[in-house]
Amino acid sequence: MNTIVMKLGKIDLQNLIKTLAGKQVTNNNPYVTFAAKVNGATVLVYTSDKVVFQGNAAQEIASQFGYQASEDTQDTKAGQAMPLIGSDEVGNGSYFGGLAVVASFVTPDDHALLKKLGVDDSKNLTDSKIRQIAPILEEKIKHKALLLSPQKYNQVVGKGKTHNAISVKVALHNQAIYLLLQDGVEPEKIVIDAFTSRQNYEKYLKNEVNHFDNPLTLEEKAEGKYLAVAVSSIIARNLFLENLDKLSQEVQYKLPSGAGNKSDKVASQILAAYGMPGLEHTAKLHFANTQKAQNLLKK
Repeated sequence: MNTIVMKLGKIDLQNLIKTLAGKQVTNNNPYVTFAAKVNGATVLVYTSDKVVFQGNAAQEIASQFGYQASEDTQDTKAGQAMPLIGSDEVGNGSYFGGLAVVASFVTPDDHALLKKLGVDDSKNLTDSKIRQIAPILEEKIKHKALLLSPQKYNQVVGKGKTHNAISVKVALHNQAIYLLLQDGVEPEKIVIDAFTSRQNYEKYLKNEVNHFDNPLTLEEKAEGKYLAVAVSSIIARNLFLENLDKLSQEVQYKLPSGAGNKSDKVASQILAAYGMPGLEHTAKLHFANTQKAQNLLKK
Protein backbone atom coordinates (compact mmCIF):
# COMPACT_ATOMS: atom_id res chain seq x y z
CA MET A 1 0.00 0.00 0.00
CA ASN A 2 1.36 3.42 -0.99
CA THR A 3 1.43 6.21 1.59
CA ILE A 4 1.95 9.91 0.88
CA VAL A 5 2.13 12.65 3.52
CA MET A 6 1.58 16.32 2.58
CA LYS A 7 1.41 19.57 4.53
CA LEU A 8 -1.19 21.92 3.04
CA GLY A 9 -1.97 25.57 3.65
CA LYS A 10 -5.40 26.58 4.95
CA ILE A 11 -6.83 27.47 1.52
CA ASP A 12 -5.58 24.24 -0.09
CA LEU A 13 -6.84 22.28 2.91
CA GLN A 14 -10.31 23.84 2.65
CA ASN A 15 -10.33 23.05 -1.06
CA LEU A 16 -9.45 19.41 -0.40
CA ILE A 17 -12.19 19.02 2.23
CA LYS A 18 -14.75 20.70 -0.02
CA THR A 19 -13.77 18.53 -2.99
CA LEU A 20 -13.94 15.27 -1.01
CA ALA A 21 -16.94 16.16 1.17
CA GLY A 22 -19.14 13.73 -0.74
CA LYS A 23 -16.71 10.89 0.02
CA GLN A 24 -16.39 11.62 3.75
CA VAL A 25 -16.29 8.70 6.19
CA THR A 26 -16.18 8.50 9.97
CA ASN A 27 -12.85 8.11 11.75
CA ASN A 28 -12.34 7.54 15.48
CA ASN A 29 -8.85 9.01 15.74
CA PRO A 30 -9.17 12.16 17.91
CA TYR A 31 -6.44 13.84 15.86
CA VAL A 32 -8.13 13.27 12.50
CA THR A 33 -10.40 16.20 11.60
CA PHE A 34 -11.56 14.84 8.24
CA ALA A 35 -11.49 11.44 6.55
CA ALA A 36 -12.60 10.31 3.10
CA LYS A 37 -12.41 7.24 0.87
CA VAL A 38 -12.04 7.83 -2.85
CA ASN A 39 -11.16 5.36 -5.64
CA GLY A 40 -9.71 2.85 -3.21
CA ALA A 41 -7.60 5.43 -1.38
CA THR A 42 -8.05 6.76 2.15
CA VAL A 43 -7.47 10.46 2.82
CA LEU A 44 -6.89 11.62 6.40
CA VAL A 45 -6.56 15.25 7.51
CA TYR A 46 -4.87 15.71 10.90
CA THR A 47 -5.10 18.55 13.42
CA SER A 48 -1.51 19.41 12.46
CA ASP A 49 -2.80 20.18 8.92
CA LYS A 50 -0.87 17.22 7.54
CA VAL A 51 -2.76 15.11 5.02
CA VAL A 52 -2.12 11.38 4.58
CA PHE A 53 -3.09 9.54 1.39
CA GLN A 54 -3.05 5.75 1.62
CA GLY A 55 -3.84 3.03 -0.89
CA ASN A 56 -2.90 1.94 -4.40
CA ALA A 57 -4.32 5.19 -5.81
CA ALA A 58 -2.65 7.41 -3.17
CA GLN A 59 -0.28 9.16 -5.59
CA GLU A 60 -3.03 9.70 -8.16
CA ILE A 61 -5.36 11.31 -5.59
CA ALA A 62 -2.57 13.31 -3.93
CA SER A 63 -1.49 14.72 -7.30
CA GLN A 64 -4.94 16.33 -7.62
CA PHE A 65 -4.01 18.45 -4.61
CA GLY A 66 -0.51 19.49 -5.64
CA TYR A 67 1.62 16.44 -4.90
CA GLN A 68 4.54 15.87 -7.25
CA ALA A 69 6.78 12.83 -6.93
CA SER A 70 10.38 14.05 -6.93
CA GLU A 71 13.16 12.05 -8.51
CA ASP A 72 14.63 11.48 -5.05
CA THR A 73 11.34 10.00 -3.84
CA GLN A 74 11.02 7.81 -6.92
CA ASP A 75 14.57 6.53 -6.55
CA THR A 76 14.30 5.78 -2.84
CA LYS A 77 12.66 2.55 -1.78
CA ALA A 78 9.17 3.19 -0.39
CA GLY A 79 9.74 6.96 -0.30
CA GLN A 80 11.94 6.89 2.79
CA ALA A 81 14.05 9.91 1.77
CA MET A 82 12.82 11.77 4.83
CA PRO A 83 13.26 11.65 8.61
CA LEU A 84 10.90 8.98 9.87
CA ILE A 85 10.07 6.78 12.83
CA GLY A 86 9.67 3.06 12.25
CA SER A 87 8.29 0.68 14.86
CA ASP A 88 8.28 -3.11 15.03
CA GLU A 89 7.83 -5.91 17.56
CA VAL A 90 9.44 -9.30 18.14
CA GLY A 91 8.32 -12.18 20.35
CA ASN A 92 4.63 -12.07 19.52
CA GLY A 93 4.72 -15.55 17.96
CA SER A 94 7.03 -17.16 20.49
CA TYR A 95 5.67 -19.08 23.46
CA PHE A 96 8.76 -18.49 25.56
CA GLY A 97 10.27 -15.07 26.15
CA GLY A 98 8.87 -11.58 26.38
CA LEU A 99 7.41 -9.17 23.85
CA ALA A 100 9.88 -6.55 22.60
CA VAL A 101 8.74 -3.38 20.82
CA VAL A 102 11.15 -0.78 19.44
CA ALA A 103 10.59 2.56 17.71
CA SER A 104 13.58 4.07 15.87
CA PHE A 105 14.19 7.49 14.31
CA VAL A 106 16.15 7.36 11.06
CA THR A 107 17.09 10.21 8.73
CA PRO A 108 18.58 10.01 5.20
CA ASP A 109 21.95 10.85 6.77
CA ASP A 110 21.83 7.47 8.53
CA HIS A 111 21.18 5.43 5.37
CA ALA A 112 24.82 4.96 4.34
CA LEU A 113 25.80 3.56 7.75
CA LEU A 114 22.76 1.27 7.88
CA LYS A 115 23.41 -0.13 4.41
CA LYS A 116 27.10 -0.62 5.28
CA LEU A 117 26.07 -2.63 8.35
CA GLY A 118 23.76 -4.74 6.21
CA VAL A 119 20.57 -3.61 7.93
CA ASP A 120 17.60 -5.60 6.69
CA ASP A 121 14.43 -7.13 8.08
CA SER A 122 15.56 -9.16 11.10
CA LYS A 123 13.79 -12.21 9.66
CA ASN A 124 16.36 -12.16 6.84
CA LEU A 125 19.36 -12.01 9.20
CA THR A 126 20.91 -14.74 11.31
CA ASP A 127 20.77 -14.32 15.07
CA SER A 128 24.57 -14.04 15.16
CA LYS A 129 24.43 -11.14 12.67
CA ILE A 130 21.69 -9.47 14.74
CA ARG A 131 23.72 -9.82 17.94
CA GLN A 132 26.71 -8.30 16.10
CA ILE A 133 25.06 -5.16 14.67
CA ALA A 134 22.31 -4.46 17.24
CA PRO A 135 24.70 -2.85 19.79
CA ILE A 136 26.00 -0.51 17.05
CA LEU A 137 22.46 0.47 16.10
CA GLU A 138 21.54 1.02 19.75
CA GLU A 139 24.47 3.43 20.05
CA LYS A 140 24.10 5.27 16.74
CA ILE A 141 20.32 5.46 16.18
CA LYS A 142 17.82 7.25 18.42
CA HIS A 143 15.28 4.72 19.59
CA LYS A 144 13.02 3.61 22.41
CA ALA A 145 12.92 -0.05 23.36
CA LEU A 146 10.25 -1.67 25.55
CA LEU A 147 10.25 -5.24 26.81
CA LEU A 148 7.20 -6.83 28.39
CA SER A 149 8.50 -9.83 30.36
CA PRO A 150 6.48 -13.07 30.28
CA GLN A 151 5.52 -12.57 33.94
CA LYS A 152 4.19 -9.05 33.28
CA TYR A 153 2.62 -10.21 30.01
CA ASN A 154 0.64 -12.87 31.87
CA GLN A 155 -0.57 -10.28 34.37
CA VAL A 156 -2.13 -8.05 31.71
CA VAL A 157 -2.96 -10.35 28.75
CA GLY A 158 -5.66 -13.00 28.82
CA LYS A 159 -9.31 -13.65 29.45
CA GLY A 160 -10.77 -11.11 31.89
CA LYS A 161 -7.56 -9.06 31.95
CA THR A 162 -6.68 -5.56 30.75
CA HIS A 163 -5.37 -6.58 27.32
CA ASN A 164 -5.62 -9.15 24.58
CA ALA A 165 -2.76 -10.14 22.24
CA ILE A 166 -3.54 -7.23 19.87
CA SER A 167 -4.33 -4.42 22.30
CA VAL A 168 -1.11 -5.01 24.25
CA LYS A 169 0.90 -4.43 21.06
CA VAL A 170 -1.05 -1.25 20.34
CA ALA A 171 -0.18 -0.03 23.84
CA LEU A 172 3.53 -0.84 23.47
CA HIS A 173 3.93 0.63 19.97
CA ASN A 174 2.08 3.79 20.98
CA GLN A 175 4.20 4.22 24.11
CA ALA A 176 7.52 3.61 22.34
CA ILE A 177 6.68 6.16 19.62
CA TYR A 178 5.34 8.63 22.19
CA LEU A 179 8.54 8.43 24.25
CA LEU A 180 10.70 8.90 21.15
CA LEU A 181 8.70 11.98 20.14
CA GLN A 182 9.11 13.31 23.69
CA ASP A 183 12.86 13.31 23.05
CA GLY A 184 12.29 16.00 20.43
CA VAL A 185 12.71 14.07 17.17
CA GLU A 186 10.71 15.47 14.26
CA PRO A 187 9.68 12.76 11.79
CA GLU A 188 7.85 13.53 8.58
CA LYS A 189 6.33 10.06 8.72
CA ILE A 190 5.69 7.36 11.31
CA VAL A 191 5.36 3.75 10.15
CA ILE A 192 4.36 0.68 12.15
CA ASP A 193 4.76 -2.78 10.67
CA ALA A 194 1.04 -3.62 10.46
CA PHE A 195 -0.19 -6.33 12.83
CA THR A 196 -3.87 -5.35 12.74
CA SER A 197 -6.24 -3.09 10.82
CA ARG A 198 -6.23 0.70 11.28
CA GLN A 199 -9.77 0.48 12.64
CA ASN A 200 -8.71 -2.04 15.26
CA TYR A 201 -5.60 -0.06 16.15
CA GLU A 202 -7.58 3.14 16.70
CA LYS A 203 -10.21 1.27 18.73
CA TYR A 204 -7.60 0.08 21.22
CA LEU A 205 -5.70 3.38 21.09
CA LYS A 206 -8.65 5.09 22.81
CA ASN A 207 -7.72 3.24 26.00
CA GLU A 208 -4.21 4.71 26.11
CA VAL A 209 -3.27 7.71 28.26
CA ASN A 210 -0.49 9.07 26.06
CA HIS A 211 -1.31 10.29 22.56
CA PHE A 212 0.45 12.19 19.77
CA ASP A 213 -1.00 14.01 16.77
CA ASN A 214 1.58 12.97 14.15
CA PRO A 215 0.11 11.05 11.21
CA LEU A 216 0.56 7.32 11.59
CA THR A 217 0.86 4.66 8.87
CA LEU A 218 0.25 0.94 9.40
CA GLU A 219 1.92 -0.90 6.54
CA GLU A 220 2.33 -4.62 5.94
CA LYS A 221 5.89 -5.94 5.55
CA ALA A 222 7.19 -2.46 6.42
CA GLU A 223 10.41 -3.92 7.82
CA GLY A 224 11.40 -4.78 4.24
CA LYS A 225 10.49 -1.32 2.90
CA TYR A 226 11.77 1.16 5.49
CA LEU A 227 15.22 1.18 7.08
CA ALA A 228 13.76 2.70 10.26
CA VAL A 229 11.44 -0.29 10.70
CA ALA A 230 14.27 -2.69 9.86
CA VAL A 231 16.45 -1.05 12.55
CA SER A 232 13.64 -1.51 15.06
CA SER A 233 13.16 -5.15 14.07
CA ILE A 234 16.87 -5.84 14.65
CA ILE A 235 17.08 -4.08 18.02
CA ALA A 236 13.82 -5.76 19.10
CA ARG A 237 15.05 -9.21 18.02
CA ASN A 238 18.27 -8.73 19.97
CA LEU A 239 16.31 -7.62 23.04
CA PHE A 240 14.07 -10.67 22.73
CA LEU A 241 17.05 -13.02 22.36
CA GLU A 242 18.78 -11.51 25.40
CA ASN A 243 15.62 -12.01 27.43
CA LEU A 244 15.32 -15.61 26.21
CA ASP A 245 18.95 -16.26 27.25
CA LYS A 246 18.36 -14.72 30.68
CA LEU A 247 15.23 -16.80 31.29
CA SER A 248 17.01 -19.96 30.09
CA GLN A 249 19.76 -19.41 32.64
CA GLU A 250 17.26 -18.82 35.42
CA VAL A 251 15.36 -22.08 34.87
CA GLN A 252 18.34 -24.09 33.57
CA TYR A 253 16.50 -25.15 30.42
CA LYS A 254 17.30 -23.97 26.89
CA LEU A 255 14.15 -22.09 25.91
CA PRO A 256 13.41 -22.30 22.17
CA SER A 257 12.03 -19.47 20.07
CA GLY A 258 8.70 -20.07 18.35
CA ALA A 259 5.71 -22.12 19.37
CA GLY A 260 6.29 -25.58 17.92
CA ASN A 261 6.53 -29.08 19.36
CA LYS A 262 9.94 -28.32 20.86
CA SER A 263 8.31 -25.61 22.98
CA ASP A 264 5.69 -28.09 24.20
CA LYS A 265 8.36 -30.53 25.32
CA VAL A 266 10.46 -27.93 27.15
CA ALA A 267 7.32 -26.48 28.75
CA SER A 268 6.36 -29.91 30.11
CA GLN A 269 9.86 -30.26 31.59
CA ILE A 270 9.56 -26.86 33.27
CA LEU A 271 6.13 -27.83 34.59
CA ALA A 272 7.59 -31.00 36.09
CA ALA A 273 10.46 -29.08 37.70
CA TYR A 274 8.76 -25.87 38.83
CA GLY A 275 5.00 -26.23 38.33
CA MET A 276 2.90 -23.42 36.84
CA PRO A 277 5.03 -20.66 38.44
CA GLY A 278 7.86 -21.82 36.16
CA LEU A 279 5.76 -21.27 33.04
CA GLU A 280 4.33 -18.00 34.34
CA HIS A 281 7.90 -16.73 34.64
CA THR A 282 9.08 -17.88 31.19
CA ALA A 283 6.13 -18.25 28.81
CA LYS A 284 2.97 -16.60 27.47
CA LEU A 285 0.33 -18.72 29.16
CA HIS A 286 -2.60 -18.04 26.81
CA PHE A 287 -0.81 -19.90 23.99
CA ALA A 288 -2.10 -23.42 23.22
CA ASN A 289 1.35 -24.74 24.19
CA THR A 290 0.38 -24.52 27.88
CA GLN A 291 -2.40 -27.08 27.48
CA LYS A 292 -0.21 -29.26 25.25
CA ALA A 293 2.56 -29.24 27.88
CA GLN A 294 0.08 -30.23 30.58
CA ASN A 295 -1.15 -33.10 28.41
CA LEU A 296 2.43 -34.32 27.80
CA LEU A 297 3.03 -34.33 31.55
CA LYS A 298 0.05 -36.62 32.11
CA LYS A 299 1.35 -39.28 29.73
